[in-house]
Amino acid sequence: MSNTEQQWLDRYLDHLRFQRQYSPRTVDSYRRDLSRLLSFCEAEGIEGWAALSTRQMRRFSAQVHRRGLGGRSVARLLSAARSFFHYLAREGQVTQNPVTGVSAPKSPRKLPEPLDTDQMARLLAIDASDPLALRDLALMELLYSSGLRLSELVSLDMGQVDLRAAALRVTGKGNRQRDLPVGRYAIDALRRWQVVRGELAAAGESALFVSRRGTRL
Repeated sequence: MSNTEQQWLDRYLDHLRFQRQYSPRTVDSYRRDLSRLLSFCEAEGIEGWAALSTRQMRRFSAQVHRRGLGGRSVARLLSAARSFFHYLAREGQVTQNPVTGVSAPKSPRKLPEPLDTDQMARLLAIDASDPLALRDLALMELLYSSGLRLSELVSLDMGQVDLRAAALRVTGKGNRQRDLPVGRYAIDALRRWQVVRGELAAAGESALFVSRRGTRL
C-alpha cells in the first residue's frame, strides 16, 4: 500500500468527522477498524484499495475472527469497510465494492441463566393485598408451574383452566393443542385471583388475565 492509500483513508475519516459530523469516539472506531484492514492489505502485498478483491475480504474476515474478534465486532468492521468503499466509489477511486456479499460469522447465542429455587421464591413473595398483585402472583405461579410461553399465558381464557383436574389446555404454535399440569401453588394463586377478577374484568371479557382496563393483557 502506498502513501496515497493512507491519504484516502485519512480523507474518509475527515469526511466522517466534518461532513457527517460523527462523534470523535465513532471516528476513532472507524480508524481502528480500517487501519486493521490496511495492515492486512500491506501484509498480503495488495497494491491499492482498488486491487482488494471480495475473496481477499472474506479471508480478512476469517483471519480476524480466528484471532479472537467476535462475530459482532467482525460485522462492525465489515460495515466500516463497506462504507469506506462506497466513499471511494463516489470519489472515482474504485469501480466495485469488495465487501459486497461478505458477511460476518454468526455469534453463538447466549442463553439466559434460569432462576434457581430461592430466586423464584423471592420473586413470588409479593404483596397480595390488591387484585393486580393477586393477578401477577397467579401469572408467575402458572408460568413457573406449567412452563408456558408468555404469548400462551396471556391468551388463556377462563374455560381453558380446570382447577379441579389441576390441568389446562393451551393452543400453541401451529394451532397445536396440548394439555399441561398445574401445580398446587399455581392452583391456589389462581383461585385467589378468580375471586377478585370480577373487580377488574370488563363485562363479557373471556380472558383469564386482564389489565387494569379490564381487557386482555
